[in-house]
Amino acid sequence: MNHLVIMAGGIGSRFWPMSTPECPKQFLDIMGTGRTMIQQTFDRFGGLVDIGHVWVVTSAKYAGLVAQQLSGINPQHILLEPCMRNTAPCNAYAAWKIQAEDPDAVIFVAASDHLVTDPQEFQRVVARGFEYVSQSNRILTLGMRPSRPETGYGYIEQGDLLENAGAHAIYQLASFREKPDLQTAQQYLAKGRYTWNSGMFLWTVGTIVSEIRQHAPEIADMMDKVSPSFFTPDEAAALAEYFPRCPKISIDYAVMEKTRIASVLPAEFGWSDLGTWGSLRTLSPQDADGNAVIGDGVKILESKGCMVRVPQGKRVVIQGLEDCIVSEHNGTLLICKLSEEQRIKEWHD
Repeated sequence: MNHLVIMAGGIGSRFWPMSTPECPKQFLDIMGTGRTMIQQTFDRFGGLVDIGHVWVVTSAKYAGLVAQQLSGINPQHILLEPCMRNTAPCNAYAAWKIQAEDPDAVIFVAASDHLVTDPQEFQRVVARGFEYVSQSNRILTLGMRPSRPETGYGYIEQGDLLENAGAHAIYQLASFREKPDLQTAQQYLAKGRYTWNSGMFLWTVGTIVSEIRQHAPEIADMMDKVSPSFFTPDEAAALAEYFPRCPKISIDYAVMEKTRIASVLPAEFGWSDLGTWGSLRTLSPQDADGNAVIGDGVKILESKGCMVRVPQGKRVVIQGLEDCIVSEHNGTLLICKLSEEQRIKEWHD
């Protein structure tokens, strides 16, 4: 059966003051659509994954938010990390527990806070991916065809063609590349065989468990110690004992850069990791002066290139700003230059 794992443990510090450790961005309606980011993530798998096969890996303090926002999810499928250990232990915990319930599971791993603007094409790509990994027992990642020389994303270099399926061809994954400088990003774009690393993966549970055993045995050992307690009252205590002993490492470093069975499917469905206020501005409708406004009570005058996000009904008048972020949430107001947005996470201790 098809399963969905949603990773939802981050704190979204760059989206303060909207995103806070008590209620981070995946549980907020950042885009003003009426659905939170995690709800939109769940929505786009409609018809592909049944609610009974949806799993969320998150922090214990967000268990209530997950249950509230994804009504109908099995409480046993809300996996509560006792501490943050990056995406390799996160994926291992999900894989070991899914294997205990469904040894034949085919899994899609998604972040809880990414944006997709073409859900129909997304569904076609995901259906193709599920079919491929179930038949090939390979690991598949989705590479986003670059629309610009972006320096904020890592890149994937594609190798030999493995399966030709028109727009959804699949290639050997040749290498991962770190976030490049502008000149290197321009070269990647010109060469045409590089895609953005989306961090979305598909695999069978047997394949990923085997690869973690081979390439990250210390994580596999910890999961083997926890697994006898799965679906029992002892699970939380076992996890609290062994999970913190896992190395803090991403699935990219722990498995993807070592495995010989990785493939990439280049795709284009309006993806963004929505990591900053600047990315939100780029993806939002803008007026003639490049201002993006979310909130129905905003009047913006003689201003250019701004990103404004305030609650519905909040009356705000802005005059004379250029390339700024203006955000108000729960009585906290942020006004800063877009060029300084990487510093936001330093300002709200």
